[in-house]
Amino acid sequence: MTLEPAEGVVQAVVVYDGRLLLVDDGDGWTLPSGTPQPAEPAEATAGRVVYELTGYLVDGTESLAPQAGAGPDEALAVVCQLLSESPSDGAGLAREQVRWAPIPEADGAALPPAVRDYLRGHTPA
Repeated sequence: MTLEPAEGVVQAVVVYDGRLLLVDDGDGWTLPSGTPQPAEPAEATAGRVVYELTGYLVDGTESLAPQAGAGPDEALAVVCQLLSESPSDGAGLAREQVRWAPIPEADGAALPPAVRDYLRGHTPA
């Protein structure tokens, strides 16, 4: 598998123990997101952004295809596997700006349709 350099904004989808990692961007709760560095694949961007913002170590594993009819400004979402249960020091956001929301409660967050579809399959019964 060849990883292509990403363009635009990349959002990280980190699900652990029935909860979704969210950050406060000043306008409400959303997925950790950022722009890729030159020649950086989306999976690497997602991992870097989560670490820089929250201090959690994750591995970007799978890009979610945008839904048909998605606009050109829709961010690319990458599913990430959590590698550390505790954040390291030096995160860009304060602890109160980072939360693990139960998936059903994450419905109020600004999530793209592809992420909402992905989460429907991961909501605990």
